[in-house]
Amino acid sequence: MTCKGCSASVRHTKAEVEALVKDQLALEIDVVSNSVYQERLSICERCPNLQYGTTCGYCGCFVAFRAKLAYKRCPDPSGAKWA
Repeated sequence: MTCKGCSASVRHTKAEVEALVKDQLALEIDVVSNSVYQERLSICERCPNLQYGTTCGYCGCFVAFRAKLAYKRCPDPSGAKWA
């Protein structure tokens, strides 16, 4: 499957996602603690709209990236799942 906005594949291995997220997070300063991050990821992993085990079905972000950013919220249109 390819991303509708580009020709790149939207399926990535966990290792590929970890590398991409690590590189991008190195540029960020407004991040949550590891305990908050793990709690957010746990919620995302149980979400029925998680795609490919890595991607939010609502916004298209890698959940491992979005969950680490302090200024981001869960994009579920029925109500944010993160406290």
